[in-house]
Amino acid sequence: MVENFRLRSVAAAAYGPAALFGLSEGAVLPVIALSAIDRGASTSTAALIAAMLGVGSLAANIPAGVLATRIGERRSMLLAAGVMVAGVVTCLVDLGRGPWSLLLYGCGVVLIGAASAVYGLARQSYLTEIVPPHLRARALSTLGGSMRIGVFLGPFAGAAAMRAAGLPGAYYVSLAAIVAAAALVLRVPDLAVTADDRAAASAVTTRKMLGRQWRVYATLGVGVLLLSAIRQTRQTVVPLWAAHIGLSPTTSSIIYGVAGAIDALTFYPAGKVMDRHGRRWVAVPSTLVLGASFLLVPLTDGAVLLTVAAMVMGFGNGIGSGIVMTLGADVSPAVGRPTHLGIWNELADIGTGVGPLILSAVTALAGLGAGIVAGGVVGFLAAGALWRWIPRRAGPAGRSRA
Repeated sequence: MVENFRLRSVAAAAYGPAALFGLSEGAVLPVIALSAIDRGASTSTAALIAAMLGVGSLAANIPAGVLATRIGERRSMLLAAGVMVAGVVTCLVDLGRGPWSLLLYGCGVVLIGAASAVYGLARQSYLTEIVPPHLRARALSTLGGSMRIGVFLGPFAGAAAMRAAGLPGAYYVSLAAIVAAAALVLRVPDLAVTADDRAAASAVTTRKMLGRQWRVYATLGVGVLLLSAIRQTRQTVVPLWAAHIGLSPTTSSIIYGVAGAIDALTFYPAGKVMDRHGRRWVAVPSTLVLGASFLLVPLTDGAVLLTVAAMVMGFGNGIGSGIVMTLGADVSPAVGRPTHLGIWNELADIGTGVGPLILSAVTALAGLGAGIVAGGVVGFLAAGALWRWIPRRAGPAGRSRA
């Protein structure tokens, strides 16, 4: 049965909702910083509000693992869709320019981040359970790629809607996409889990998992943290620099979408390389290219050059599609996997929160260009950490070996 497994057999269950969820996020990601500026935020404050995505995700990761263990992956994804709707609606409420408007908007961004965490863990756990280990990287990179396709399409759909409805148009697109994703998830079958298996998984607490896996979290987890830091900062850099050099929100969204196209083209080859040659062959080049792309951004002064830099950034991110999920699955125990993945994603999301905070802090002290360069340095540090701690190959059972 394992030998006859085909990824297309899980396409409707896993990849369709992932693409729509990605479209929902992709529509709003380019306009988060811009919406904050429109409500009166400074550039550094806008970067801080963008970091609230990571804060929301950080707060939700551990509860997401508990939730997936207790109610199952399908119900977790449906709950995530509901939280996403609440977050987008909150972002649409505009109280004008001022601190209260920014506070409310920040709350909406936190909810979007929390929804992303719950949905991400549920879909990762679902695929890790049903896909055989020799296809794991391809399955998870395709999952990441499905999200990237949505993130690629989202800015274009958002840009078209903004021409008719202004900045709120991007949020309307997001709402439509997440409702469609929820409709697909309703048709996804639950994993077959016995009551004994669920009880055994529930008995593995976060504290017990930390005790068992602390060496993994303290080494490989640090590399994933740094990788996630530069990845999340990437979401903010292009829109902020576009605003800095005077480009319109529509142009910014289009540039972001072009970068997403490059990102989306490379996910399957990356997964194939990881399955055949090991995870380092993808993770290290990905972080090196990302770091270099950050150094290019402050050298741009117009739409064309910024698009080129953003395309390099998209390529670097795209070839690393699914790497965080794959590494997390490789080192996950059979019992208590959602609990482990919750901790793993927590490490990743610490990086997700820290990356934009570094950008915000350095921008406030030395300007936006210096903040972007600091992000590039984080990318090079991530490359070094992953080179040091990723095992050379994965064993036949899907567990990493030195």
